[in-house]
Amino acid sequence: MKISKKDALLWFRFFAELPEYEEISLRQQELIYATLTQIEDAVDDRVQKLMAQIPGLKTLDGRSYYIGSDANFPKGCRSCLLGSGLTAIRKTNKCNLNCKFCYDHGVIHTIPPIGEGLWEIGGTKFQERDLDLLLSIHKKPTGISYVYLEPFMEIEVYYGIIRKFHEAGVHQHMYTNGTLCTEETLRALGENGLDELRFNLGASGCSDKVIQNIAIAKKYIPQVGVETPMTREFWDSIQQKKDAVLATGLDFMNCAELHLNENNLGNYFGENMYMHRQGYLSPIFSQEFTLRLMKQAAEENWPIVIHNCCNHTKFARDLNLRAKEGGWFGSSSYHGEFDRIPFEAFLPVLEDDSFTFLTEEELPEGYRPGDLVF
Repeated sequence: MKISKKDALLWFRFFAELPEYEEISLRQQELIYATLTQIEDAVDDRVQKLMAQIPGLKTLDGRSYYIGSDANFPKGCRSCLLGSGLTAIRKTNKCNLNCKFCYDHGVIHTIPPIGEGLWEIGGTKFQERDLDLLLSIHKKPTGISYVYLEPFMEIEVYYGIIRKFHEAGVHQHMYTNGTLCTEETLRALGENGLDELRFNLGASGCSDKVIQNIAIAKKYIPQVGVETPMTREFWDSIQQKKDAVLATGLDFMNCAELHLNENNLGNYFGENMYMHRQGYLSPIFSQEFTLRLMKQAAEENWPIVIHNCCNHTKFARDLNLRAKEGGWFGSSSYHGEFDRIPFEAFLPVLEDDSFTFLTEEELPEGYRPGDLVF
């Protein structure tokens, strides 16, 4: 059904007032999903129009979109989207910053440790000396990534495992907020075989110190770039610091579409939201800022790749991973971050007169406000 925005608002106000224990009936679910689709279709239409304005826009087999030289496109993203998927290695459960866009905002202090001398790979705990056994049994991944908060809190413990995977010919990339980097530690990462380092430049508000560390990293590590959730703050700061950032010689900028969970949703409450394929919940502004930046970069001939790492890309990523693992047709680990749809988060977009649905129809009998819907 093509529910009207007016009817959608009436129903979502009703759903937002329901207690959590109240069951949602099947007909009510139809109304909910119809509303989410109407919002998503309108967002997709806006996205397509913005993409049409970007000169030289490229696609990676329809799985993601970018501009710039193919040679600078991050190899970690190729592994993620075309190879054997995103193999995450977890070690550090601490961070020195407290970012409002972080998925662990407000709960970082509750995240359990992996264990002394241990690394979590594929949900299993390994010591460094177990890697030869792992590589002799499992098919070697096309790439791995070091995730799980801030690795530079204890960066020295990473050198040995990086060297092991480098000797095995596995592409490796790492994420950092960049505030704790030194020339010594960046040199050591390069010498031990790290292929790619990604700076979350938005975490520090595009600080001059981190921008300097990007330039230092580029001296020692083959591929260096920025990967940051696209927020209003990052948009504003990158506009002010773009010349300094480009002068570092970085290769790429991954603009991640900000998606929200129970930890960080409150920091963006009041923004217009949408849900991609009933999965990730995101502020509508996030991808639109990315597309504006891509257009600017294309028109100004920035010498780097700008990659739109949006919810569509994450959707494709998980399909690729399951396919490479031999999953059934259509299987994916892509899912929503909430046990129950946060109806109140959609009220701002439904109350926004400037946001319109593409087409609207009158609700059929039995679904209209005032009807008893079972």
